Amino acid sequence: MASPVSVIAPRVMAAIEAAFGAEFAGTDPVLRPSQYADLQVNAPLALAKRLGLPPREVAGRLLAELELADVCEQVEISGPGFINLTLAATWIGAETTSVRADDRIGVPLEPRQRVVIDYSAPNVAKEMHVGHLRTTVVGDALARTLEHLGHDVIRQNHIGDWGTPFGMLIEHLLDVGEGTAEARLLETDPNAFYQGARERFDGDEAFATRSRERVVALQAGDPDTLRLWSELVELSRHYFNRIYSLLGVTLTDDDLAGESTYNDRLASICDELETAGIATISDGALCVFLDGYTGREGKPVPLIIRKSDGGYGYGTTDLATIRYRVEELRADRMLYVIGAPQALHLRMVWDTARLAGWLPEGVDPVHVQIGNVLGEDRKILRTRSGAPLRLVALLDEAAATARAVIDAARPDLDEDTRAAIAPQVGIGAVKYADLSVAHDSEYVFDLARMVALTGDTGPYLQYAAARIRSIFRAADSAPAVLAESGTAQIKVVEPAERALALTLLDFGDVVAHVGADLEPHRLCHYLFGLAQAFSVFYEHCPVLKAEGATRSSRLSLCALTLKVLVHGLDLLGIEAPERM
Repeated sequence: MASPVSVIAPRVMAAIEAAFGAEFAGTDPVLRPSQYADLQVNAPLALAKRLGLPPREVAGRLLAELELADVCEQVEISGPGFINLTLAATWIGAETTSVRADDRIGVPLEPRQRVVIDYSAPNVAKEMHVGHLRTTVVGDALARTLEHLGHDVIRQNHIGDWGTPFGMLIEHLLDVGEGTAEARLLETDPNAFYQGARERFDGDEAFATRSRERVVALQAGDPDTLRLWSELVELSRHYFNRIYSLLGVTLTDDDLAGESTYNDRLASICDELETAGIATISDGALCVFLDGYTGREGKPVPLIIRKSDGGYGYGTTDLATIRYRVEELRADRMLYVIGAPQALHLRMVWDTARLAGWLPEGVDPVHVQIGNVLGEDRKILRTRSGAPLRLVALLDEAAATARAVIDAARPDLDEDTRAAIAPQVGIGAVKYADLSVAHDSEYVFDLARMVALTGDTGPYLQYAAARIRSIFRAADSAPAVLAESGTAQIKVVEPAERALALTLLDFGDVVAHVGADLEPHRLCHYLFGLAQAFSVFYEHCPVLKAEGATRSSRLSLCALTLKVLVHGLDLLGIEAPERM
């Protein structure tokens, strides 16, 4: 049970080696879709230049060694030297039947790696805003996908839970009183609590003095100060979990690995780098100057390890995370799902860690760059007042907008059903819109388009799954029909059956590509194409009105399509409602 490409590619490669010698082993067969066949081998054109032969002659010699009789019903040379491949309907049917019976639906289990994924990373006592949406959603989709491919995924939510602002926040907590309604704003409206603390800090010198003293006590490990700090973190944790629940992401309290986690390691990081001569003092600060990193006028760009006032920066903490993830978590691969502007900083941190011997060559750090979410003015999405848009407000609006669409489209559904579907559709729409764009690209946030039931949207895919479920509800004894469809031999006769079956066979390859290239938008595009292929199939190939083996075959295609749609959406972190 495999995709056509995964079956044919190694056979073409073997034929190339057999026809032209061992020096051509591993040559890319250049398999591409064709408007004249199912697939096209384009390798002869590239080989012709290396061999100094006409492309059609190369194609002929390749064809003489190519063994595809069990897979293809027609193999022919076309045009200047392409080889067109038309798959046998019997092979397509057999492979699709095999995939239908496979619990993994053709998705491979890869050699296990330990993959650490750093994503989401909100700040304690601050509201999660729209800027946190993409890192959270993309990171979670990658975590789900890599786990399904068989990897050991360790989520790391590197929250901002340490630093000078906490002196101000702790003093404000003491002033408003622990357990009061204002203190509980940290669970519901963190920005209001933070702004209250900031106003006191800026307008009350005595409060500011106490705040600075509290920072010293915090950094010194004063027990009562640490207790108050822990309370701030705990209240914010409840807020984070409420957002994660709304978004349907898999982050838990066990995944929290904030800046405070590494506090005890920072001094030794600095000492080791200075002793090794990697870091030097510059204007009172401890810095690393790396070859090749220069700014304006060719001046070297420093990675600041310890500030001139003795404090530590992001660079120090990020180096500590690398040591922890390599030495204690035993990472084979480390993914940083954070904003694109952090690219330079991350490269400098990684190069420093390489120099220090903390990042072995066998461990691969990857920056999964996250682009901005834009408003209609093509500027970073903000409220009318210019403040970052609160993520919870955006998600509530998405659910409300979806509810309006559902109320208009399905007034026949009962109130409880519509109330349950609305957040699934609204939040699924937001997540799909985010994931369907390359993660390093910007996109314009357009809620009306996102919740539409037509076009390349999350609701369109959810509706496709719901429509298939309605087919089985319309059939007599739906569970029995589903069971029957799981064992029925799939036969592809009509063009729409063939197109749907071939699309279904590609699912495993697509998921593997997402895991390898860290591009969830590939899965989105695949699922949209699958839903379109099913729509054409449903229009041209009657299912319930068919009889005998044809009916069973088409029901089996419907069941497999549903299985792939639901599973694919789940890898993206999107629910598939029973009804829409």
